[in-house]
Amino acid sequence: MARHLCLPLLLCLVTAMPAQAFLEQRFIYFPTAEHEATPAEAGLTFEEVRFAAADGTPLYGWFVPGEENRPVVVFCIGNAGNISHRVDNLAWLRQLGVGVFIFDYRGYGRSSGVTSEAGTYADLRGALGWLAARGVAKERIILFGRSLGAAIALQVALEQPPAGLVMESPFTSIAAMGWTHYPLLYLLVGWLVEARYQNLVKIDGLQSPLLLIHGDQDEICPPRMAVDLFTRAPAPKELVWIKGADHNSTFLYGGEVYRQAWRRFIEQVGAPRKNERPRSP
Repeated sequence: MARHLCLPLLLCLVTAMPAQAFLEQRFIYFPTAEHEATPAEAGLTFEEVRFAAADGTPLYGWFVPGEENRPVVVFCIGNAGNISHRVDNLAWLRQLGVGVFIFDYRGYGRSSGVTSEAGTYADLRGALGWLAARGVAKERIILFGRSLGAAIALQVALEQPPAGLVMESPFTSIAAMGWTHYPLLYLLVGWLVEARYQNLVKIDGLQSPLLLIHGDQDEICPPRMAVDLFTRAPAPKELVWIKGADHNSTFLYGGEVYRQAWRRFIEQVGAPRKNERPRSP
């Protein structure tokens, strides 16, 4: 009797593993291998960086130096494309005087490996390790994540509290996204998805100032998710709505509201502490 029960269970487990990988790669991660631009095309001086994730996976990124005494923004991209699709974002951030370190997650762009939730966290830890080796203290770092990147930035901000955290267009969890967009499918196979990215469960442990930016027309990560995250997050915090913006257009539609939100936040968290001499990387 037990033997007959074990055989179907074993079959389910064997078939579940490739199904799990398929679901995550089909519904969560959308990497692109080919780079289409570099910061040089936006007139930016930059350094190509090859570094290792916390687990040793070889990764690739760009470092755009900023003005002395200004923070360094570590940019965690969303789930699609690669860093070459964020060159306009880099140019805009550089106009604020900050340095920017942006990198491809494993499986994206020129980085090796296969993407996973644990892997993306290890990737960001590796990026912070590279900056630390260059003399950039965590007190000078702003972690910035957009969409999926917001979840990655939040997790590592809990482990290594930075000067500040910017979450743009975040979701509350992968489960909430599944129930919102694919309720029947998630009911049937949601248990196969290993990635959780449970932002709502985690955010009350944040020890750094928070800037949360969200489009009021976001249909991918509904505005209620931003409200839920902001309500649960500890102070100091600010929620900025970008009117008319959907999930992918906060940066494009934000205008002066977006710019001033960033400026306020940089001044709030990036001012040198008394008796501290800022160092350039």
